[in-house]
Amino acid sequence: MSRIRMVGAAVTGLALALSLAACGADEDPLAQETGGASSGGAVTVGSANFAESELLAEIYSQALESKGVEVKRSFNIGARELYLKALQDGSIDLLPEYNGALLAALSSGGAPEGVSKPEDVLGALKKVLPSGTEVLEQSSAEDKDTLTVTAETAAKHNLKTIEDLKPVAGQLTIGAGPEWGERYQGLKGLKEVYGVEFKEFKPLDAGGPLTVNALKGGQIDVANIFSTDSSIVQNKFVVLDDPKSLYLAENILPLIRTEAKNDTVAGALNAVSAKLTTENLTQYLAKVQVDKQDTATVAKAFLSENGLV
Repeated sequence: MSRIRMVGAAVTGLALALSLAACGADEDPLAQETGGASSGGAVTVGSANFAESELLAEIYSQALESKGVEVKRSFNIGARELYLKALQDGSIDLLPEYNGALLAALSSGGAPEGVSKPEDVLGALKKVLPSGTEVLEQSSAEDKDTLTVTAETAAKHNLKTIEDLKPVAGQLTIGAGPEWGERYQGLKGLKEVYGVEFKEFKPLDAGGPLTVNALKGGQIDVANIFSTDSSIVQNKFVVLDDPKSLYLAENILPLIRTEAKNDTVAGALNAVSAKLTTENLTQYLAKVQVDKQDTATVAKAFLSENGLV
């Protein structure tokens, strides 16, 4: 099956706009003067609107501050379509990203066929990054999009993989973040890659409490939940396998404006990536989601316990 993928119009438009500088445009929005680290000013760290992204952004922020870098925080911006615009206009300088999801968002033709492993995804991603931005070293920590169901739903319909949804999806309701309805790694890709079309899509939140509670309460039958989310284990949810690799590698790495990078900034962030694993990310995220600890407190503990401060 062809893996040539068309992303939503908004993201495609954003990728084209960000690439103007590389095509010789007179003004590069990413080259605006923002007073970042390269000019001795503050680095503005952003995040998406879900708990893990905010935790990672706080870890980045404290790691930078421990090296004497002034940091401004601009967390909980929203979905990728919004925070990439913030990176474009200089509102933020840095944020945690996921290599496969970012590749899909920036590739107007979609991820090349066969590109799914971490190093392959990273190589492809570097080719499509907008002028004026770069990624630093990626971590081994990975948090993937999943299609997840309750144990009861899995047993009722004999669901083990996404492919198993095809004959029954017309009876089922799926819940996810609002933007998921237009993303390739959402309803569009499910239809193209797996032939899966659901009875109804309920826009809720990005793998957050609204989606989890709707799955628990039976308001939806299938949920897009991130693989590190502690609710999966707590509720004995069943994560469906993805044999056709709709979801690429999703290794976490810093996305940064080039003008905000220097040796101190890169060194601090690369040190975080070297210590970040799927296992410890899941552990520390549970402190936020389950134990309801403050994000700043959990970030400080991660850095301290891993010898980073």
